[in-house]
Formats: sequence, structure tokens, C-alpha cells
Amino acid sequence: MDAAPVLTSTPFGALPGQQVTHTVTISGSGTLTAARVTFTTTVDLDGITARAEPGRCAAAPRTVVCDLGDLRLGAAETIPHMTITGRVRAGAAPGTLVRNLVAVTSVEIPATSAQTASNAYLLPGSTPTDRPLGPPALASEVTPPERSMRVPAVAAVVAAVVAAAALLTRRRLRRRHGPPPLDRL
Repeated sequence: MDAAPVLTSTPFGALPGQQVTHTVTISGSGTLTAARVTFTTTVDLDGITARAEPGRCAAAPRTVVCDLGDLRLGAAETIPHMTITGRVRAGAAPGTLVRNLVAVTSVEIPATSAQTASNAYLLPGSTPTDRPLGPPALASEVTPPERSMRVPAVAAVVAAVVAAAALLTRRRLRRRHGPPPLDRL
């Protein structure tokens, strides 16, 4: 049994308030008995609709379940597919991770071995640790700011890359020009 779901989201990186369409296709070969596709997302989709060919779907703001029945993959003229459309809820906070996941199960593929596909992105804007600007707080209300580890981590990676590049360049130059003369040592 060979079944592989493919998930595409258009537009990829849909913003709050924007319409998005998720398309799921199943390719492969063999037979799936009582095939089911479950789509989940980490943000609410308003006005969500879902349709499957073949089959039927039940939709909620973060979950769509499509029962496709028995499928014979690779032999049919059309590839089984689902289309899920909705609008990313306008209140989704900047910095939110949007993760879309599809799982295919059947009698032959139990939930513990589900075939999956996914995509993910962060909503642009401030990160969850950024604080909005407001009036100054009283001294008794001040809490120490949370430190971000992003800058030190990026700086460490850049320093390591620069050091490795310098070492490799030095070795290449030595190989190209030979060892330095003894009087220069």
C-alpha cells in the first residue's frame, strides 16, 4: 500500500482576514478501505467550507474530516482531492505559528501509522514576547523585561561561520602556495 497526501495552501502565508484555500490530493497505488482525510490548523478559519471528490466532509473552524470511502489509487482517472476554503480569523495575533496538517487513514493505514503532510509559517508582526508601548509604569509595577536569546544565538552562529571560513581559506592558501619558507617561521 502506497498512499501519499500532498497539501498546498494558496496563498501560502495567508494573513488574518485573508481568504485561504487548502487543497489536498492523494497519490499512490493500491486500495484504501474506508479512507479518511483529517485536516487540522492552529488558527480559526471563518466561513469554512470543505468538499471532497469522492466523498463528503464535515468542517469546524480548526478541523475538517472527509470520509472518502473505498479508493483504488493509481487506477482511477481522477486523483482523490479535497478543497478547504476559509478566511483566517482577523484576531489572530502577530507571531502566531500557523501549522496546517493533513493525515490519511484507512483500514490498511491505522491512525498510529497515518500518512501525513504539513506546512507552517509565522504570522508577520511583533513576536509574542514583544510588549506594546504604553504609558510608563510606576516603579512598583515594573517587571524585568524578558531577554531574547535570538541575538546571542545568531551572533554565535555568525562567529562560528566566519572562523570556519577563515580557517578553510588559510588551509587552501597553504596548499596552493606550499608551506612558508623556513626563514619566515
